[in-house]
Amino acid sequence: MALHSMKAIMDLIKVSRGDRPADILLKDARLVNVLTGKIERNSVALFNGKIAGIGDYKAKRTINLKGLFLSPGLIDSHIHLESAMLSPSEFVKAVLPRGTTSVIIDPHEIANVLGAKGIRYILNSTKKLPLNFYVMLPSCVPATEMETSGARLSAKDLRPFLKGEWVIGLAEVMNYPGVISGNKDLLKKIQMMKKMRIDGHAPLLSGKPLNAYIAAGISSDHESTIRNEAEEKLKKGMFIMIREGTTEKNMDAVLPLVKKENSRRFALVSDDRHPLDLLYEGHLDSILRKAVLKGLDPIIAIQLVTMNPAEHFGLKGLGAIAPGYKADLVVFEDLKDFRVSMVFKDGKLVADNGKVLSYSFQQKRQRLSYFMNVNWKKLQGLQVKAKPESLLKVIEVFPAQITTRKIMQRAKIRDGFVISNPQKDILKAVAIERHKGTGNVGIGFVKGFGLKKGAIGSSFAHDSHNMVIVGVDDKDIMHAARKITEMKGGLVITSHSKVLASLPLPIAGLMSDESLKDVARANKKLLQNAKMLGCTLPDPFMTLSFLALPVIPELRLTDKGLIDVERFKVISIFA
Repeated sequence: MALHSMKAIMDLIKVSRGDRPADILLKDARLVNVLTGKIERNSVALFNGKIAGIGDYKAKRTINLKGLFLSPGLIDSHIHLESAMLSPSEFVKAVLPRGTTSVIIDPHEIANVLGAKGIRYILNSTKKLPLNFYVMLPSCVPATEMETSGARLSAKDLRPFLKGEWVIGLAEVMNYPGVISGNKDLLKKIQMMKKMRIDGHAPLLSGKPLNAYIAAGISSDHESTIRNEAEEKLKKGMFIMIREGTTEKNMDAVLPLVKKENSRRFALVSDDRHPLDLLYEGHLDSILRKAVLKGLDPIIAIQLVTMNPAEHFGLKGLGAIAPGYKADLVVFEDLKDFRVSMVFKDGKLVADNGKVLSYSFQQKRQRLSYFMNVNWKKLQGLQVKAKPESLLKVIEVFPAQITTRKIMQRAKIRDGFVISNPQKDILKAVAIERHKGTGNVGIGFVKGFGLKKGAIGSSFAHDSHNMVIVGVDDKDIMHAARKITEMKGGLVITSHSKVLASLPLPIAGLMSDESLKDVARANKKLLQNAKMLGCTLPDPFMTLSFLALPVIPELRLTDKGLIDVERFKVISIFA
């Protein structure tokens, strides 16, 4: 191995000196130099997966870019691969032609379903794909004790993964109350990985509690939804990830904070992106478009998805165009629309004019055995007996945000039971445990979906991914639950006890094994049917997926019941 490495270095030096030809010369590019913050007209020589030099070189193949822009490959600093609902290979086909060459993923979705087996699946299935998959090990499996997850991962369970070359840190520490109060199990994980990066997740945290959270060793945050929140975290040393996902859109609030003098402390991230967005809007290229449209300097915008994340996470040889760096490059037609012409990965042309070149994929599909474990016998039905006053604590959801609000509403009662009130947009919501056959079902009420009839349901529900269903009547809710189980997980819409549309997610109940176009087509049909039933949310399934997340204020619903996030306890749905 050492001799091979020495030979590789000597060969690269010879090409850099000009003594032997490069593999490829990218001629006459407008080179986006993120190191100087300037654009230079120059050529770039590639050899054996590396950048050999900047300037004019002899090469076996010359590609004349004729003044097109040449940028480092784009890096997504924080993304949950599972949220795309695609297998890893299909995810690559979706984002690689858009200029993304590296992603830093947190596989806590699949880990909450399958534990260490899920992490191994991600590590194995991303091998030999033409994209760098860096892994942050899940810190919170389960995220809290307020729900039933499919697995539990201790520091001891995570330790064997530290040997992996693609493991670079500890993923978002969502249990911030646990950190602040000194939870020993959580602190063991932080202590074990203190020499690596530790990502944060601390919505609305401020003052001394924020000080304590940062002092524990947590270095970044992607949950800032208002400028003042992001500014305090920035002042206190955090690396600020500006999130622009399918539902979580924080760019409008946080981007004005980015200035030339502090821009090195920011990154643009996607966090969670659904397949329709990936197909029609794009990935980081879409986020760059929006950032520049809102007034951010294009070179600074590119720094936020190249050099900044590479330096923050210590990704050696990534994030810039310079001798010795990896030849992960993207060719843009301009720095406004960010239309991608070509993508190079390890010095090879892997995508051309929006299409992935077929030779890029030489990987066997990884198999993953999985089944849903729902105890229908223990499930005692969905009726809620009314109380004398029957004033309900209702979860209110909002478009483009994952935070919720607690509101009080008078219950609609029929035959002594509380039922949905679609006229006032108050709908029944249920969370059904699907991992251990407990028969647990949490029941609450939600405002903001707008359904007039039917039900929508999903097995993709952060973070424990039990089934979550919102509907007008119990029959459609139960029909949705049985269809999801039958599909081994997925998304579904029912009305009058009929399935109107569905999307099977047989990989842990989280991901499809179909192509991006097929998944997007099914997803589009689901959204069309949801709208037909009166839904007013642009992507109700993404909103639904966060309804059970008991670490984001104010109210949530898990299989254990209605959760008051600020008090961190199960509460009654009645006032």
